[in-house]
Amino acid sequence: MTDLAQQLTDRAARSTGAPPSRRAGAARWLPVAVPLAVLAVLIFLPWMRFSIPGVLPGVVNSPGSMQLLALCLVTAGIALSYDVLFGRTGLLSFGHALFVGAGAYSAAIALGKWGTSLPVAIAVVLAFAVVLPLVIGAIALRVKGIAFAMVTLAFAQAVAITAARNPGGLTGGEEGLPLNRSALPAILSGVVNAPYRYWLALAFLVVCVLVVAWLTTARTGHAWAAVRENEDRVEVLGMSAYRTKLTAVVVAGFLGTLGGFIQLIIIGGANPHLLSTELTLSLLIMVVLGGAGSRWGAVIGGVVYVLLDNRLQELSTSSTIAELPSFLRIPLSQPVFVLGLLFVLVVYFAPGGLTAIGGRVRRRVAGRRARSAGADSAD
Repeated sequence: MTDLAQQLTDRAARSTGAPPSRRAGAARWLPVAVPLAVLAVLIFLPWMRFSIPGVLPGVVNSPGSMQLLALCLVTAGIALSYDVLFGRTGLLSFGHALFVGAGAYSAAIALGKWGTSLPVAIAVVLAFAVVLPLVIGAIALRVKGIAFAMVTLAFAQAVAITAARNPGGLTGGEEGLPLNRSALPAILSGVVNAPYRYWLALAFLVVCVLVVAWLTTARTGHAWAAVRENEDRVEVLGMSAYRTKLTAVVVAGFLGTLGGFIQLIIIGGANPHLLSTELTLSLLIMVVLGGAGSRWGAVIGGVVYVLLDNRLQELSTSSTIAELPSFLRIPLSQPVFVLGLLFVLVVYFAPGGLTAIGGRVRRRVAGRRARSAGADSAD
């Protein structure tokens, strides 16, 4: 029986043109090699000159494209921070934008209103990144389910309303706060230095991916998954579901606050949108679009969402849409409608998100190989 199994394995390997040991080694290193290859391409992207029509506004290393790609990367990192709550732990939060806005506004106030140096502003951001999610999580997690979502929404709305009223002239009201770029290193200011801001956003995303990957494979991540599947069973086993969920809120809030600080540097200011419920709902859409709880779902969803949002805004005012009949022109000129339609289609045809499509393709390929190997053995 063992010899027969070995023969079938060898025959299947020969059908793919590779020895069995080599194919097993490739399968083992593939999950590491592919992300490293993509990272290498992203690092050297500012030195490349090629165009992606319909996706980027110009050549890849042009200032406009670098700015858009930087926004994609930092948003992907923030979406990954939200996935720690929703995808990994099963916590539906409507107030995650509070952490993002806190990172942006605290740094903008420290650098602009208080005139502090960059290291002091970073210290202020880190303090908010730890204290704010710890306090909000400790209070909001006293309730469960939709009640938790409502409490987080109440916190976010309270801060957003306070910021809009511009207390003491600190927040700038509806106009927001511009970034005091004179307090930043010269390489982070100016149009010609867009690649450096792109690399900063890329570094932030890499940190988010590494932190989430490490925690997910550690005991903390296993506890998150257990709470997501059955919180009552976790309590029966002697673990504290409250502390587990609080850890998730702190990690997600910490990364989200850092993301707000990086986004402040990229877009050049803090605005009320960073505190709005609309941003939190957008993060929820990104996570579901890419695949909640999957390894790369939130990252892919964040990048795709920002690209679609940006390009659809330009497409809605283009002459191509203006020349269409009214029954097509009116809906297609509304980017939110098009984004919503695409989201519905993805959820309907790929409930597991965009990453689930790749998994489905791999399973079909593996099934075909197995059937081919079986047919060869029958012959």
